[in-house]
Amino acid sequence: MITAFLLRSLDRRISIAIAVLLVVAIFVPLSNLLLPETSALHVPTYLMSLFGKYLTYALLALALDLVWGYCGILSLGHGAFFALGGYAMGMYLMRQIGSRGTYGNPVLPDFMVFLNWKDLPWFWYGFDHFWFAMLMVLVAPGLLAFIFGWFAFRSRVNGVYLSIITQAMTYALLLAFFRNDMGFGGNNGLTDFKDILGFNIQADETRAVLFAVTAVFLATALMLSSAIVRSKYGKVLIGVRDAESRTRFLGYRVEHMKLFVFVVSAMMAGIAGALYVPQIGIINPGEFAPANSIEVVIWTAVGGRATLIGPIIGAILVNGGKTIFTGAFPDFWLFALGGLFVAVTLFLPRGIVGTVRHYAENRRARKASAVMEKTGTDHSIQVAE
Repeated sequence: MITAFLLRSLDRRISIAIAVLLVVAIFVPLSNLLLPETSALHVPTYLMSLFGKYLTYALLALALDLVWGYCGILSLGHGAFFALGGYAMGMYLMRQIGSRGTYGNPVLPDFMVFLNWKDLPWFWYGFDHFWFAMLMVLVAPGLLAFIFGWFAFRSRVNGVYLSIITQAMTYALLLAFFRNDMGFGGNNGLTDFKDILGFNIQADETRAVLFAVTAVFLATALMLSSAIVRSKYGKVLIGVRDAESRTRFLGYRVEHMKLFVFVVSAMMAGIAGALYVPQIGIINPGEFAPANSIEVVIWTAVGGRATLIGPIIGAILVNGGKTIFTGAFPDFWLFALGGLFVAVTLFLPRGIVGTVRHYAENRRARKASAVMEKTGTDHSIQVAE
């Protein structure tokens, strides 16, 4: 029943995007593992991991689009949810190292031994189990979003004020996680991972599976997001975005509508962080930096908010450009990023996908109008005769 509901919610564009992601999930890992390096279709391991990182960023941008594009909540703190999911995965990977660490302690991670910790903190319990870590990937960002959203939305904090306090939230977490006594590795974060579910995390086969899983999760999140925004609930969300006071006057509990989509979006961001960490090999407090959350807004704006597909395209294009640009002109990337955001705001306010969709809709409208005029003229001639 749930599957049928999800499939009914797909339009042609979303269906094509999901199909492309599933094809990529199959083709890229197979080309890496089966084709020789001399083949033109062979995808090197480093490139596959880089594309995998782009897909996690695309999932994060999609999560932001769900609340910003369709509910009008401009969150500048989604980097915090992304980082919390990443830390949950990182804690599991650290527990898997065991006695293979530098200090050979089977229980305590290396950074705890270095800091003379005697016992494992209570909040690390359970992270030696994969299922528990995956649960925390959802619970940690989801719970933070629920608590934050409960107070913010009940207090009717909107607009720029909400954006500011979401940014303050992620900055406070940044400062907290930098502290060595927090028990999360301080400035260095968590790294030196060995394996995941018993498989060598550096092996080509493992990285291929991680890439495929990331692409499948992105396709699933796209399907879920489409189901949400095309449902009756999604129509109300758009009403909240465009006319919150009128929606509230009609009897809807606007704070509840916002809270639900905010929590779902935070969980999606947490999953993106959990998929990011094993492919990159490190998670540190820098992921909480407010600038990271602002970049996510730029990806979404470039691709086109309230389009679902746009943020995915924007995240991949901007980060691909970042990889190329920072290699050629490393000192000028931030200027280029700022210039890109200004240019999109001035010349492409709907983003790439939004502009293309607007042009296509106008073109269809002009054709339909021309056909109606021609039909009306012919009918008038026949009547006159």
